Amino acid sequence: MALIVQKFGGSSVADVEKVRRVAGIIEECYRAGNDVIVVLSAQGKTTDKLIATAHEYNPRPSKREMDMLLSTGEQQSVALCAMMLNGMGVPAVSLAGWQVDFKTNTNYSNAAIKSVGSERIRKELDGRRVVLITGFQGVNKYDDITTLGRGGSDTSAVAIAAAMHADLCQIYTDVDGVYTADPNKVRGAKKLDEITFDEMLELASMGAKVLHNRSVEMAKRYNVDLEVLSSYERKPGTKVREVKKLEQVEVSGVAKDVNVARFTLVGIQDEPGIAFKIFRILANEKINVDIIIQSLGRENTQDVTFTVTRADADAAREALEASADILGYKKLDLDTHVAKISIVGAGMLMTSGVAVKMFDALAKKKINIKMISTSEIKVSVLVDEDDADKAVQAVHDKFFGD
Repeated sequence: MALIVQKFGGSSVADVEKVRRVAGIIEECYRAGNDVIVVLSAQGKTTDKLIATAHEYNPRPSKREMDMLLSTGEQQSVALCAMMLNGMGVPAVSLAGWQVDFKTNTNYSNAAIKSVGSERIRKELDGRRVVLITGFQGVNKYDDITTLGRGGSDTSAVAIAAAMHADLCQIYTDVDGVYTADPNKVRGAKKLDEITFDEMLELASMGAKVLHNRSVEMAKRYNVDLEVLSSYERKPGTKVREVKKLEQVEVSGVAKDVNVARFTLVGIQDEPGIAFKIFRILANEKINVDIIIQSLGRENTQDVTFTVTRADADAAREALEASADILGYKKLDLDTHVAKISIVGAGMLMTSGVAVKMFDALAKKKINIKMISTSEIKVSVLVDEDDADKAVQAVHDKFFGD
């Protein structure tokens, strides 16, 4: 008998027939003698509808009240699924985050997990009940409901698996595993049997949407055995683990991220501390910066180019413009029509010439590279957004084409 955590996303529980399919997967695992904990997202587009409803009442609602509202979506999911299981003869109980002592900090709408209680969960498991827990939410020190932000249910599931020392955490999605690229958009994308935490984390951070990067970070930290698999097909998925069994190939995947904006500050004085001034201003606004390039200009000046998410572009521009006198730049350029293309692979550590193959693939398609960033297991380039799909296909064909 094993303890298994299963997580199902919103598309997997969108309507009664899909909930019935999910209940069948849960029942099968339970009947096999396992202890089963299930984490569910809100059904389908429920969260989007709740956000739209909130804005009808107040165009700028407080984050605290939004968390109170949005948490109802997951509560609906677990209650309905528990009803379905009970009707099938499977004892099940639904619990909200606060009922399992799922503690977070006070950062409403994007809370960080502090701890997960195990007492109530263990009590229900000892009674041979399937425990269904709301994803995406917890409770802070003020006993206020908080939500975890994008990818929160994945992170909830991994946190519960870590706290309960689960044997396996299964993330069920609408694809049957992790692919070398988005199988819906890239011809010839291949499913991977295994991928390392580091590779999965880079792919998630670079735009792959199978797992959220926060959940992968947590799985790596607590060595949670992860599997990504389909809620529509009963077949093995992709195992995410510390080390792959087989010899690693040079590249494991190609990712595209269009949520990118590029800034260039032109004509900044070439003097010590200028980079600190720029990025302290952005850090004070809680804006994360990705790729950074600093280049020398003329007459003791330099240009600094960097990327942020498009969602942060307006806030970044406002902060930089407000500090124009302090920074002393001659011009601020903002380009929101760019995309980041990345290759990721632990095997790159032992293989030379990987970046050259990527650049060759792009050159042959006459795709111009605007920026380059590298690490031990990834190479990322910035290209025009209009070239993004063509670039992903070209790079994927280079590394995975027959």
